[in-house]
Amino acid sequence: MSSFLISFIAAALLTLLVIRHASLHDAMLDSDLNGVQKVHARAVPRIGGVGIFAAVVLSAAIATWRTPPIGQAMLLLLLCSSVAFAGGIVEDLTKRVSPSRRLILTMVAAAMGYFLLDAKVERIDLGVSQWAIAWVWIALPLTVLAVAGIANAINIIDGFNGLATVVSISMLVSLAYVALQVNDTFVLVTALIVAGAAAGFLIWNYPVGLIFLGDGGAYFLGFMVAELAVLLVMRNPAVSTWYPVLLLIYPAFETIFSAYRRLFLRGQSPGTPDGIHLHSLIFRRVVLWAVGRRDARALNLRNAMTSPYLWLLSLMAVVPATWFWRHTWILMVLSLVFVVTYIWLYARIVRFRSPRWMILGKKKGK
Repeated sequence: MSSFLISFIAAALLTLLVIRHASLHDAMLDSDLNGVQKVHARAVPRIGGVGIFAAVVLSAAIATWRTPPIGQAMLLLLLCSSVAFAGGIVEDLTKRVSPSRRLILTMVAAAMGYFLLDAKVERIDLGVSQWAIAWVWIALPLTVLAVAGIANAINIIDGFNGLATVVSISMLVSLAYVALQVNDTFVLVTALIVAGAAAGFLIWNYPVGLIFLGDGGAYFLGFMVAELAVLLVMRNPAVSTWYPVLLLIYPAFETIFSAYRRLFLRGQSPGTPDGIHLHSLIFRRVVLWAVGRRDARALNLRNAMTSPYLWLLSLMAVVPATWFWRHTWILMVLSLVFVVTYIWLYARIVRFRSPRWMILGKKKGK
């Protein structure tokens, strides 16, 4: 627990320093208020990933000093993650790194993890049997696709204050819990460090949005969650391979469904940004009724009110995944239930038929 607290304090202080410094430099601010996915009313620093990454590095150094056996693996993991982080943070500062290039850099980082950390998908549980993946030409692309896909998915759901951060924290805490059950010290300590750093950033990000996670922060958190999930499962045969599937299913399926929707239903490139993600629909068609007004203060309130809906959706997968981490059949059934629930909910909201329990009492506008 000390690893979490040290990282939390470091991230909180470093993020505050970033906020004060970034306000003096236009390149560090997200001043585009009219983009299709923009829901803030003023220029905000978008390099929150700097504070998180720096806090993790500092906390990892302390953890290595206290527990030397985990030092080399932690150093290699940070080396790999820095590649994914670099692509995102350069985009945050320059706005010139395309999504495809950021994805390629994240794939490079995943390939580095494959060779340097032995973080590879080598088996898939099938309930009564198991498929062992012995061929590198299958294991390598499968691992790279999985890790880079989750990193990109966390970036995709990063649309509102606290959304991607809390989802990542809940996943990291789950990974730490399961690592504790199987005595995997490295995954336990690393997950707590990253969760603490994300929590330290969160106090400045939610609810008022003094700083944004940015692409750097989103890719870093997503990469770390994905790598730790692969390492935990493959180093510990008792953990079902369907545990990370259910654990990560909200951002993963959001990405898959968005790509399907854009490509097959709208005839657009899967990488084209739009404003009809599930979180965007909740913002525009559910939370709007609870706030009513359209001024800057109301916009910030709607932003903050949107994230809890998705936190709860994510917890519908994270909690049972944590509880049934070794039971493959249960995890498989629950993954299917989540997919059906997501599609049902999306279809209801997109047709202006949001479930009544989602609509809060409407406030009168001024």
